[in-house]
Amino acid sequence: MKLIQTELEGVFIIENFHAEDDRGSFTKTYHVDFFKENKLCREFRESYYSVSKKDVIRGMHFQLPPHDHEKLVYVLRGKIMDVILDLRKYSATYGKHISVELSEKNRYSVYIPKGCAHGFRSLEDNSTAVYNVSTAYNPESDSGIRWDSFGFDWGINSPVMSEKDKNLILFENFKNINPF
Repeated sequence: MKLIQTELEGVFIIENFHAEDDRGSFTKTYHVDFFKENKLCREFRESYYSVSKKDVIRGMHFQLPPHDHEKLVYVLRGKIMDVILDLRKYSATYGKHISVELSEKNRYSVYIPKGCAHGFRSLEDNSTAVYNVSTAYNPESDSGIRWDSFGFDWGINSPVMSEKDKNLILFENFKNINPF
C-alpha cells in the first residue's frame, strides 16, 4: 500500500496492494499497521455501499460534531469522480476542493478526515462505491452542502439526484454556521 498526499490537508489517495493470477485478482483495502504508521483512523464503526447509475451525483455529505467521522472510500465496480470539500475553518485548505477518480481498474481508495464534505458523480452505470466510516450514522448530525454551490465543475448540468441532496444548504450559507 502507498499513501499519496493530495492538495487538501489530511486527504490521501491510497494505492492499494493488488495481485492477479489465473484465479482472478486480490486487492487489500485496509491494513491496521499501515494506517497506524500513517496516523490514520484505524477503527471504523460502519461500512456500507451504494450502486449508482451513470450521471448520479450523491453528496456533498458529512456528519456534524460530535458524530463527525473519517471515511475510507473505494470502488468495487465501475468508476466515479469522488469530490472532497474542506469545511475545517482553521485548515490551510479551508473552502478548497479536489476530485479523485476511483475505479475498479485503478483500485485506489481515498481517505477523508473529519470536517470534510464528500460526494461523487457516477461515471458508469452500476458503479459500486464502498464507504467505511469511523462513527455510526446519527440522523440529528446528518448534513451536507449543495453540489453546485462551492465552485466545482461536475461536468454535468442535470444530474440524477435525490430531493434531499438537491436541497442541501449552500456553501455560502454554511460558512456562517460552520461548527468545524
